[in-house]
Amino acid sequence: MAIDTPSPAPSAASPAPSGGGGGETRAVESVRLEHQLVRVPLEVLRATARTNHRLAEKEIAAVLSSASSVSAPDAVDHLTSLVSRLHGLKRKMEEGARAEELQVQRCRARLDRLAAASAGDDGGWEDIRLKRILVDYMLRMSYYDTATKLAETSGIQDLVDIDVFLDAKRVIDSLQNKEIAPALAWCAENKSRLKKSKSKLEFLLRLQEFVELVRAKNFLPAIAYGRKYLAPWGCTHMKELQRVTASLVFRSNTNCVPYKVLFEQNQWDSLVDQFKQEFYKLYGMTVEPLLNIYLQAGLTALKTPFCFEGNCPKEDPLSLAGFRKLAEPLPFSKQHHSKLVCHITKELMDTENPPLVLPNGYVYSTKALDEMAKKNGGKITCPRTGAVYNYTELVKAYIS
Repeated sequence: MAIDTPSPAPSAASPAPSGGGGGETRAVESVRLEHQLVRVPLEVLRATARTNHRLAEKEIAAVLSSASSVSAPDAVDHLTSLVSRLHGLKRKMEEGARAEELQVQRCRARLDRLAAASAGDDGGWEDIRLKRILVDYMLRMSYYDTATKLAETSGIQDLVDIDVFLDAKRVIDSLQNKEIAPALAWCAENKSRLKKSKSKLEFLLRLQEFVELVRAKNFLPAIAYGRKYLAPWGCTHMKELQRVTASLVFRSNTNCVPYKVLFEQNQWDSLVDQFKQEFYKLYGMTVEPLLNIYLQAGLTALKTPFCFEGNCPKEDPLSLAGFRKLAEPLPFSKQHHSKLVCHITKELMDTENPPLVLPNGYVYSTKALDEMAKKNGGKITCPRTGAVYNYTELVKAYIS
């Protein structure tokens, strides 16, 4: 008997096998799906180190240049100023060193956490993992105070990225208040990495600032702004540039849809979404919250057509609207009805061509066995085992 049924979708969060390799498997799975656990503090450490290096180079170069031009009359005052400047640099470098040490401490804590996966304390390891996932979800949903409280009470501050999300919050809040400057400053801080990923966030921010100038009827400043900040993007984003430039003619009260949309409130919401996407990409985070990913992995095994019928039992998680929304893009775990395919004819066995069971337990279609019996004087030979039976020994099977 051949059963033609699709294979269940693989679960991204399948349970780790028991035994000595279970903890090691958990660590591998954690890095594979939650690589942000290790990558985020590394990215922050690299950014902090780069900032400190640039600051030191800039200040030392300025001091050396200034020292070489000291004149005799005001030499003492000038050198005193340079010493004061170097003291300021020293203070900034010490602050930078403390920031680097904090990120190194977090990297060490997270590596130790992965190493603890093989310690055998399955319950404790999974409990902390769940709390990390919950904190990640709360931070993405803007429940910053609750996330901070959970991290503090659980003692997992070094395993979560609250400060990174708080930095992003300042940019998000400014965009929601229709302020562009903090977002542009964030783009400038991460210019090289954004350029490497071919991000268009800065271009979109510049477009919005141009649109706001047009909305305020500051046409001459808008033209000057466009020449300075938008023209360099012309070689890669000419179509968008042409459309936004035409807003100088159509103005904010236009009914022409391609230009009217430029002045709508949801343009700011789109900027917030775009910033979040770039922020997640920059730090190697998953676009979807980890909690959603794990829930969807489980829902792939539960989703069937029956779950979306009116009589879905309350015990089924998919009876709840929130879980149904999460399961919408997922495939069904299995077909509602099985399909039996005959091993001999490769045809479907159904009510018109029902299956027949041989005494040895193998099943074939009525059509195939009827033809075999006619050719062999009522004898049936099992193609798999070679056993010979009388046609009268066959039993009809019923498909439920």
